Amino acid sequence: MDMPPVQRAITIGFLIFPGFPMSCLTSMIEPLRAANEIAGQRAFRWQILSEAGARVASSAEVVFDPDLSLADAREMEYLFLLSSPSASFTDRKSAEGQLRRLARHGTAVGGVSGGVFPLARMGLLDGHAVSVHWCYEAAFAQEFPGLQMRDEVIVFDHPRYTVSGAAAAFDLMLNFIEARLGADVATEVACWFQHPVVRGRGVRQKTPTFRRDSTADLLPLPVAKAVEILNRHVSDPIAVEDLAESVGVSPRQLERQFKKATGQSPSRYYRMLRMKAARQLVLYSKETMPRIAAAVGYETVAPLLRHYREEFGLNPAEDRDKINRFRVEDNRPLPSA
Repeated sequence: MDMPPVQRAITIGFLIFPGFPMSCLTSMIEPLRAANEIAGQRAFRWQILSEAGARVASSAEVVFDPDLSLADAREMEYLFLLSSPSASFTDRKSAEGQLRRLARHGTAVGGVSGGVFPLARMGLLDGHAVSVHWCYEAAFAQEFPGLQMRDEVIVFDHPRYTVSGAAAAFDLMLNFIEARLGADVATEVACWFQHPVVRGRGVRQKTPTFRRDSTADLLPLPVAKAVEILNRHVSDPIAVEDLAESVGVSPRQLERQFKKATGQSPSRYYRMLRMKAARQLVLYSKETMPRIAAAVGYETVAPLLRHYREEFGLNPAEDRDKINRFRVEDNRPLPSA
């Protein structure tokens, strides 16, 4: 494939934290590598960074040797943070100062999957829309109520890029490749990796329905509308009768269609939805149980504790203690999406 020469390689940095999702990193580097090979020129270069330049273990316990420390980062067009939601800097003042300097000098800063959490904590997402992986929605909304959270796979709100997960990260790199080298190269890269659909901005995440091989956007229309309404009412419960009225069917019809599509009644699905949100807050936040109960629509803690144990086999305190011991004793954070 004959390509016009590219004047200068675009440099993309990846700042990795302990426990970062390795799939996100490889999903971004591999398409760039393939694009360089297909185009026969070094259109992209990449650098792996850690806060102090030390080795970093991913959530899969595969160890990476960074190219440089954050303090040594210079002149890169993009810098993406890859981390678990609980990630933090060892020297927060120095690291955040360097990130702000890079942003001021023209580096577009972004976060992938859990990497949006440290970005939000340092204020670099203030005033920007954010793509948040569906499994982190409740925890992110609780910690950052003032930020505009979107369920899109990629959100570019200049000059911030946020990406929901590994597949979306691959899509973003294909968009970069198309902008730099053209649609033919981007298509060839997608073909190399058997990547069937290139998604851009505005595409919503496909949230799986519980215990079914389907996603919310593939459900029958009344059920899909009901699921959307239930997701909006995690903290302020809605009765099944009111839900049915909102989607234009009788409670009996909704019950029958819902169970056929998801394998569960609307009320059982709703409880599981609220338990999923509660568990996000237990694992990814430091909120007290009364505040978590209120956040998922319970007036008191007792029924939440009962439903939580029924759903997950242990109570929230045990769940949080278990994951904290996993982090401390094994010296690794909770694996991220």
